[in-house]
Amino acid sequence: MKVLKTVSLAILGTALAVSGTAAQEKTVKIATEGAYAPWNFTGAGGKLEGFEVDLANDLCARMKVKCEIVAQDWDGIIPALNAKKYDAIMAGMSITDERQKVIDFAGPYAAGPNGFLVEKSSPLAKMPGTGQAYNLATQKEAAEKAIDAVKPVIKGKTIGVQGSTIHANFADKYLKGTAEIREYKTTEAHDLDLAAGRIDAVLADATAILGTLEKPEFKDYVLVGPSISGGILGAGVGVGLRKGDDELKKSFNDAIQSAVKDGTVKKLSEKWFKIDISPKG
Repeated sequence: MKVLKTVSLAILGTALAVSGTAAQEKTVKIATEGAYAPWNFTGAGGKLEGFEVDLANDLCARMKVKCEIVAQDWDGIIPALNAKKYDAIMAGMSITDERQKVIDFAGPYAAGPNGFLVEKSSPLAKMPGTGQAYNLATQKEAAEKAIDAVKPVIKGKTIGVQGSTIHANFADKYLKGTAEIREYKTTEAHDLDLAAGRIDAVLADATAILGTLEKPEFKDYVLVGPSISGGILGAGVGVGLRKGDDELKKSFNDAIQSAVKDGTVKKLSEKWFKIDISPKG
């Protein structure tokens, strides 16, 4: 009886220890926009889906933490992070000098191209530079020459961009005064206005545009223009974090490097975008 009692107590102790460990498991709360397909979007039944939702869950597993993913409107996503409503942001957010003044970043975990979405029958469909890529950080002269070549084509046109994004900043710096720049709260909103003929083009991340092109109502649209990166367009997409949260930053960086190295980021990007947008170098 004594042996049985000892074994029973040992089993009970183990169960309590496991239960205690589970109860103490750290939860990392990650915000995403939920309106930027295929990066992140709200699917059937209000479930958050997309490239970043899959990647966030993978990174949390590598960090051995519980992952809680919540939706947050884009225009309040950084203030809410700094107000400690969640721990991190994964929402197609590019790493820029301007953002680094108020938050920190881990990564990048993605580096995607960009371009213009236009109707196939539009004069803009013949935009110069289509299929060519330039980096404002390493090819400034060539990149700005490619931008200048676009200006005669878009002169007097109305271009939609999502507000508070690198594309809005780019349009303000390089295209303002040539074209009318109209800002929208979400990419879905400017896509709807494009389809309704209220604007002539959308300037956005090419991966988001490719997602739009998969919709039946956009079968007569096309991605055009030079792909510009670097400089004002940032150094890739990363995890937004509060300044001083160094331990979490290291955990994310280690997990991201592991996911890039073993091909997980490549696999997920090809699943959602049909192209590899994993960071190189």
